[in-house]
Amino acid sequence: MESKAILKYARISPRKVRRVTDLIKGKNAGDAIINLGFLPHRGSDLVSKVLKSAMANAEQKKVADPESMKISKVFIDKGPTMKRMRPRAQGRADVIRKRTSHITLVLED
Repeated sequence: MESKAILKYARISPRKVRRVTDLIKGKNAGDAIINLGFLPHRGSDLVSKVLKSAMANAEQKKVADPESMKISKVFIDKGPTMKRMRPRAQGRADVIRKRTSHITLVLED
């Protein structure tokens, strides 16, 4: 069986989250939580939050022991981009793109 958790509209760019998720793919959930605790990246907090949610979902469904389940799939999809304007010289403007991402994590036993 599998357990899944999704975090939508996270205010971090997908590129920054992917460098964290590449480190934990295929690992046990318990080991991944420990590894995420020591990473200095901001994305590790969001990914650990989603991982804990997936483990809670597995415990709720009584699928298997959540600590021993493996991370089978992790998707980091691009969410909507908020556009803001910054004034520049001579009446021009620059666009600031505030990117969002959708994080999907699937656990399997």
